[in-house]
Formats: sequence, structure tokens, C-alpha cells
Amino acid sequence: MNISVIGSGFASLSAAAYLSKLGHQVSIFEKNDQPGGRARMMQKDGFVFDMGPSWYWMPEVFEQFFNDHGENVSDHYELVRLDPSYQVVFDDEVVSVPANFEQTMELFDTFEKNGGKKLKKFIDDAESKYHAAMQGAVMLPGLNPLELLKPKIVKSATKLTLTKSFSKYVRKSFTSSKAVRLLEFPILFLGPTPKNIPAMYSMLNYADLKLGTWYPMGGMGKIIDGMVSVLNKYGVDINLNSTVTGVDMRGNHLDGIIVGDKVYNSDIVLGGADYHHIESAILPKGFQQYSDKYWDTRELAPSALLIYLGVEGSTDGLLHHNLFFDAPFEDHLKTINETIEWPENPLFYVCNPSKTDKSVAPDGHENLFVLIPTAPGLLDSNDELNEKYLEIVLDRIKKRFNLDLASRIRVKEFFTPKRFVEDYNAFKGNAYGLANTLRQTHYFKPRMKHNKIDNLYYTGQLTVPGPGVPPSILSGEIAAELINNR
Repeated sequence: MNISVIGSGFASLSAAAYLSKLGHQVSIFEKNDQPGGRARMMQKDGFVFDMGPSWYWMPEVFEQFFNDHGENVSDHYELVRLDPSYQVVFDDEVVSVPANFEQTMELFDTFEKNGGKKLKKFIDDAESKYHAAMQGAVMLPGLNPLELLKPKIVKSATKLTLTKSFSKYVRKSFTSSKAVRLLEFPILFLGPTPKNIPAMYSMLNYADLKLGTWYPMGGMGKIIDGMVSVLNKYGVDINLNSTVTGVDMRGNHLDGIIVGDKVYNSDIVLGGADYHHIESAILPKGFQQYSDKYWDTRELAPSALLIYLGVEGSTDGLLHHNLFFDAPFEDHLKTINETIEWPENPLFYVCNPSKTDKSVAPDGHENLFVLIPTAPGLLDSNDELNEKYLEIVLDRIKKRFNLDLASRIRVKEFFTPKRFVEDYNAFKGNAYGLANTLRQTHYFKPRMKHNKIDNLYYTGQLTVPGPGVPPSILSGEIAAELINNR
């Protein structure tokens, strides 16, 4: 079959690879000037910035992708494990999280009595959830709730603790606020709040504290380069600067997609771009599966204000990954999920990849990537607001590490929630897709197969399995299998 893929993020590239391997002729159409979607790279004055994803978790997913296509991760980039994995800046101390789990248990002993023993029990349970999910529901297309009744899935579901909230689940085991915050931190990016996320997502703590935090030398863009290399081997046609503006339809069947003044005939169309955008701006009226009310009532994971900084001199004290939790956690979450306003005293994350990889900054310089989670839908940022948040970040870094970076900034770029809309057509400027609530899991996510158009499918973070780089790679594999078996 001749298959057209809209978008070139991780899910699209993954799907294109699996579909090509199965013998289909695949073409990708990407609106921007480089593949990768949110995982694009920006180069300026000798600095190389990852523009989006910067955490490399679940390394087996990446290895399995390349293995499935006769290759290895090591064929495309050098993967190193970070140790410490990251550090957390609390209001009274800075805590480094070791790569070694036994040392992490010792760290938790400093948080509370028997903290290490409690952590081992918690992570052992998280491991069972992780394997149950990866061998079960994660790889289902979510078209029918009856998919969950397969014996293997039913057996694994009993381990997932679907109905208990993550917040209650963590607090049942730990009393220390630092232990709780450290275990809750991945939830900050899943949205909406730990109390509304199923306890099954403790499996991310297993991915974090046991499977480890890694880094591909050269940056996350090296993963995209590797995936593109696989596609080139298969002969996939990757069309950049090619915005899909419409479709050519006959009844409830797509004959092709429209790019500029040209129609590209297609037996199958796979939407890997923003799901809402395809539905609302590319499909003709009357073929939308979901109403405006539906989309407006979805709970979204956060958006983000991103700041890219090239700094002259050292950044002593910072590690590769740095989480600044030296402000009230609940106050920031409230601005994201309730009041929908810009945070006054934000939590934020600083990535300093040049600590590990000297190739991403000129000699004598450091590369910094700052992420401030924000409420989706806040598209009114401006230069004054951007500078205000940069000042907050720099002041907090200076206070904690005695680092005066302001006078040493040589490159400065902002990527606002509005840019998520402009560059990625992201619904309400979301950075991570739908929040992983129970009511937005599996069958309750937007469908992978269009229910009105017989040859339109979707992949990516707004459909199954959900947000994140590994889930997106798996989403592409699921979509490819669904299309091949139609």
C-alpha cells in the first residue's frame, strides 16, 4: 500500500519504519525544515540545543526499535548512563540521586526511618507494574474496551492498581516530603496532579530509579538521525517544508493529502501530527470524530516555557539534570490545573548536557536548557514575561549554587507555549499531550482508527499509549500493526 504520514515526530518515524519493513511504500510530510517534531535540534554560535525531549528513560524501547530493523543503538549513537542520574534542589538542601539503587536506598534512609527498605518494596511493586503494562495494555490499540479482557491482560491488570491515586499510593508508603516529592516528580509532566493520576504510573519510578537515566552523546537529535537512517535504508520519502493543508476525499475515503497545490495519492493516511489539528483544520467539516466540547473538556498535560542559554565559563554545582523543587509544589500545580495562570514562584528544570557532552557547546562554554511547566492554553507570553522568568531562574540558581550566570550569557532563545502552536499545531500549546488520568487511558483516549473515514489512522502522544518518547515510539509500532492487519 501507498501510505502517507503527516508529521515526523518519534511516533511517525517509528510507524514509517515498521510499515516499510512490512513492504509498504511510505512517504512522510513534515511542515518544518527538519524531521523530529518536538525533538528538533537548534544550532547557534557553536551551541547545539535539544529543543524538546531531554530525558532518556526506558533504554530497552530504543534498543528494541533498532533491533527490529536489524540494527543496534550503538550503530547510531553512544549511550551513556548518568551518575548521579539527576539532582533535586529542595529549599534546604541539594540531593543527588545515584545511579546505583542500593545507594538510592541509603539516600531514602536519610529522608525517614527505614526509608530504603520502604523504597525497595515500593520499587519492587513498581517493577511488577512496569512489566505488566509493557507486556499487556501498553501495546493495545485501544479501539475496544474488550481488548482488556484477554486473559493475559486481565492477569496483568490486577498488578496495575488502576483505581488508587498515585498521591495516596506514595503517601501510604512514605511520610517524608522529600521522598514524596522525588517520587512524584515525573507526574509533574504527566498532569494534572498526583492525586488524579492512577497508581499504575509508579512504574515510571522503576524506570527512573532502576532502569536509569541515560544520554545519547550528541543530543537527543541523534536518536532522530538514527531513525531517519533506518527510513533511508527502507527508501522512505521524507518531505520537509511540506505542510498538509487538506485532503482529497471520495465519500468516506481519503484519496490523498494536499500539500500546496499538489495532491499526493494515498491508500492509507496516518496522522502523526497534532490529533486535534488534523481533525479541525485538515479534514472537511462533518468528518470530525470529536466536538469542540470534547476537546475543551480534555485534561491536558502541561505546556512549557523553554529557555535555551549558551553560557561562557563554568556552571559549577549544576549536574546534567537539575530539578528545582525549592518552591511550593502544590502552588505551582494549582496554577497549571485550577487557576490556569502563570506561576509566581515556579518549579523548573535545568538541563546542562555539556556536563556530559562537550560537543554541544564551544570550548569554555556551557549549554543550558530551562523548562518551566505552565498551564495549557496560556498563549499570551511576551518579551517582558519571558525575561521575568529568566530572571527568576537565574536568581534561584545564583542563590543555591553561587553562580552568577546573567553576565555570561552569550546565546539566549525562548520557546513559548504559543510557539508550540505555531511550530507543532499543538492543541492549546500542550507540550506533552493528554494527562494520564484513568478516564483518558486506553479506550478513553482519542481513537487510533478514525470512525468516519475508512483509511485514516492516528499515532502519537494524543492517542495510545500516551505522552513521552518511549510511548511515542511504541505508538508508531502499534499503528503500523493496526494498518497492516486492517
